[in-house]
Amino acid sequence: MPNYPGLSRDAFRHPLDQQAEAALRAVPGFDLVARKFVEFIYERPQFVSLMGNGIQVGPQQYATLYQMFREGVQALDVQPQPTLFVVQNPAVNAYSIGEDHPCVVVHTGLLDLLSDGEIRTVLAHELGHIKCGHTTLTQMAVWAMNAASIVGELTFGIGNLVSSGLIYAFYEWRRKAELSCDRAALLATDDVSLVSRTMMQVAGGSHRFAHEVNLEAFEQQAEAFRNQDDDGLGEVYKFLLYNGGQGSMLSHPFPVDRLHYLKDWASSEEYSRIRSGDYARSDTDGTVDAESETTASQVDRLRQELADLQSELDRLRGE
Repeated sequence: MPNYPGLSRDAFRHPLDQQAEAALRAVPGFDLVARKFVEFIYERPQFVSLMGNGIQVGPQQYATLYQMFREGVQALDVQPQPTLFVVQNPAVNAYSIGEDHPCVVVHTGLLDLLSDGEIRTVLAHELGHIKCGHTTLTQMAVWAMNAASIVGELTFGIGNLVSSGLIYAFYEWRRKAELSCDRAALLATDDVSLVSRTMMQVAGGSHRFAHEVNLEAFEQQAEAFRNQDDDGLGEVYKFLLYNGGQGSMLSHPFPVDRLHYLKDWASSEEYSRIRSGDYARSDTDGTVDAESETTASQVDRLRQELADLQSELDRLRGE
């Protein structure tokens, strides 16, 4: 894997990601959600859940996967090294969470489908989320959507956020953030065909019929998808699909759209400059600042906050 010492997230972050985040933060209601998220949602319980229900990857647990992960961490200069977990889940998926204690979580379904190179690509993509500082905003988006749809104005006073556009702004940003992380995967692997093939596999790959899928055909499908909009309705349909027209809002762009953006960047002068070592550097941007230990005072504060939250929940149940 290539390495990019001191790599700043600004070196590769997609401009649509940056623009969508700026638009999100400007939407009325964002500050309220940010305050409530900090007040009621905690990173630590998620880490405890993973420790209790998954396998923490290390030199003696999934040693091959651990080495792949360490190579990705080094390539993208993610500091300090996040924790990697494998959880039992047949869905082909991986995700990243946490800011003080960042983690990458990989489903067994993904490990059973993908090749080693494709797994490296996914790990680099998830490390890109941590490098870019996406994890807190992503968790806020999930929490805000659940809170708005389940509890509405009853508890946190955010029932009107869907109508205000904040939820749509969250999901628009989430989709654009994926474009930055596809770039991170390309930087770490330096293989556009590998990253493209990984997208194809995640979109509809099969272990049994792996010999019958073809990247060139998938690329032709992506091109046909982009050329089908002669009457302008394609973009309308895509907007509706992205924003809940057929059910839930989509957190990721269509794989064929991601493939288009990736191939454009792979042939760009910007990518060539980064590969040659000409890129924005920073000691802190895009890295996480995690304390090595949890102090007794932090534990006491967490216990008190959880007790306060339980009291509030008990009060609401009584109403």
